[in-house]
Amino acid sequence: MAETFRHQDGDTIAVEIPNHLKTMIGDSNDGFDFISSLPDAILHLILSSIPTKSAIRTSVLSKRWRYVWSETPSISIDSHRVVTKSINKTLSNFSSTKITSFHLCTSLVNRIQPVNSWIEFAISHDTEKLSLEFRDTRVRDYSFPDFFYTNSTVKHLFVDSGSVVMIPKCSVSWTSLKNLSLSNCKLSDESLLKILSGCPMLESLELLFCDEFRCLDLSRSPCVRRLEIDRSDWFLGPTEIVAPHVHCLRLRHSRLPCSLVDVSSLVEANLNIYFCDLGTLTADFLQGNVIKMLKKLQNVEKLTIGATFLQMLSLAALCGVRFPTLKVESLTLETMIVRSVNPGITKLLQNSPGLRKLTIHTVKCSIISEVHLNNYLRLHSLNQRRCWRSKDVVFPGSMETISMLVGKYAESNLVASFMELLLRNTRSLETMVVLLVGYLDASGFEELVALATTLSHNNNVFISIKQINVKNVSNTFCK
Repeated sequence: MAETFRHQDGDTIAVEIPNHLKTMIGDSNDGFDFISSLPDAILHLILSSIPTKSAIRTSVLSKRWRYVWSETPSISIDSHRVVTKSINKTLSNFSSTKITSFHLCTSLVNRIQPVNSWIEFAISHDTEKLSLEFRDTRVRDYSFPDFFYTNSTVKHLFVDSGSVVMIPKCSVSWTSLKNLSLSNCKLSDESLLKILSGCPMLESLELLFCDEFRCLDLSRSPCVRRLEIDRSDWFLGPTEIVAPHVHCLRLRHSRLPCSLVDVSSLVEANLNIYFCDLGTLTADFLQGNVIKMLKKLQNVEKLTIGATFLQMLSLAALCGVRFPTLKVESLTLETMIVRSVNPGITKLLQNSPGLRKLTIHTVKCSIISEVHLNNYLRLHSLNQRRCWRSKDVVFPGSMETISMLVGKYAESNLVASFMELLLRNTRSLETMVVLLVGYLDASGFEELVALATTLSHNNNVFISIKQINVKNVSNTFCK
């Protein structure tokens, strides 16, 4: 929400004020006088919520506002729209001795030295939250200066770049760092180990689309409780994860093989593992890797599993592999409604005797994963129709799935049959949540509601159906 202030000479200026601060301040016909009378601490809080460039503009309001921006302990700079000279002038006029948050979005083209000086400025002002985004990938192999790796005040560090090489040549000493997020960085095993050894207080680690590292060992990081690794299709690894102290693991868009060596403290996990080349895989691989990964999650209470991982569990079930018994109480399945996920889901539910809440989040099927899956079956002389044969003939096979991808709506009885299949294989379920993304039209959704009401009554399970699309969200609850 923008607040309009009237300058003493009659001019006006619009300043963006967050709604929650607007509520705190209250509405007043004397907006300028009222807000200007607030303590500096409140004004600093307001200006911390907008880019520094906008905060500087408030200096024209009156003598009262002339230097407020320069004492605000937060700096947010997008240098794509500001020349280096202007940024240097802004920082030279900054008078606060401490910075709580410093955000820099910039290009590295012809700016390496200025960037280094801006980072040094942030560190010298005891910044607690440091966020760096380098958007120009034409400059390769930029390395941070040594002083970047040594400070005792930064608690939250975010680095996002396609050109940064995280190779500290000196010892790393981030003694206060609690949250570390690295995105699109080149990160070797040796560099990662050196960084982790210098973060004794680290609690949360995010490695998003980072290349080159293969083994992640957090055994000497006892404070790390949350780990998130996100890989795009062209990144491989890590191949091993040793995280005995981590409570929450999010492993997304990662390709097999990936071994969970030690995740003994996990209580929450989110896995979305992609297929690698299934033509090279055997039943022994499925038994030795996919099921072993599932066994490592035996004590997890809250579990989320992606669609392609469910298909691999189906292959393991077809091979007669024994599934482990899980202690999961809340299970989320991100899946398409097709036959190829049914064997895996069925075994998963049957081996989760304490399951109380089941969430189904429908997603579109990946044609690539379907091709890999069918190639695997063909190479191992497995008949696709027999493998995916189901008593519930309403479930589509591969070709029907592909036709659904181009916009064909699923029928309400398909979703209802899928829900019925899930309910048949649970013992103590109390709640089922179904999130349908673009599956049904209005009439189909109404039909599903009626069917779900019957299922809810017959199985004594609370059912929530949510139809989600771009335009609206429809919610129905059945008891």
